[in-house]
Amino acid sequence: MEWFIKQPVVLQALLATLFTYSVTALGAGTVFFFKTLSRRVLDGMLGFAAGVMIAASFFSLLAPAITMADAVREGGRGLPSWATALIGFVAGGVFLRLADRLLPHHHVGAQNDEGIKTTWGRSVLLVLAITLHNIPEGLAVGVGFGAASLIPGASLAGAFSLALGIGLQNFPEGAAVSIPLRREGMSRLKSFWIGQASGMVEPAAGVLGAALVLSMQPVLPYALSFAAGAMIFVVAEELIPEAYREGNDHIATAGIMLGFALMMSLDVGLG
Repeated sequence: MEWFIKQPVVLQALLATLFTYSVTALGAGTVFFFKTLSRRVLDGMLGFAAGVMIAASFFSLLAPAITMADAVREGGRGLPSWATALIGFVAGGVFLRLADRLLPHHHVGAQNDEGIKTTWGRSVLLVLAITLHNIPEGLAVGVGFGAASLIPGASLAGAFSLALGIGLQNFPEGAAVSIPLRREGMSRLKSFWIGQASGMVEPAAGVLGAALVLSMQPVLPYALSFAAGAMIFVVAEELIPEAYREGNDHIATAGIMLGFALMMSLDVGLG
């Protein structure tokens, strides 16, 4: 742990997001042991992932963004803290919406492809859909470590809790991608490859987020809020609707509550 603390922030972000990616791969690896997964279990897992992301968006991203914006405001510069958080949050959601509308992709279980029409194969489109989903998570971890080195009220322990929370919810996400693909007839190896690919973008996004906030410190509160908005977009657009699609409302809700409570406890307890 002491060795990790002494490393440059960008390297810390890279190592943390390599951890979150490895948990995704671990979840995807369950396809080698199971061909099917109970829909009730899957919906509970999706709800858990949603709860973690909702809590992380506030406790690990928006709250530090508001703290920093308040400090800037007290110095006689910048917008009110609520306006800074609002601009970044909305920008994150708009960015993901535009990417969702324009980038060709295909969601597991969906009938039709989304985004601009293309002749790319289904596997490529599946990977692009999962990549789009995971960019905000990697970005959030990277920005979190950048914030820990710059913001009063943000801490390395808080960044650790964010990475741990994202990692925990990546396990069910990896399984939720690979096992349905196996059930549809895809080979175990290919199902695993696509499932683990969902986390490969996170290290790149994490390094980008950390480098961005270190090189342009004034944008940090906006970057934190942006990551929060992008994560909430993914929760509202994909995780919650999918968790409730088969009618397992109570299981999905319990998963959301459990995920939120766990992430809140991690962030407050460690941060």
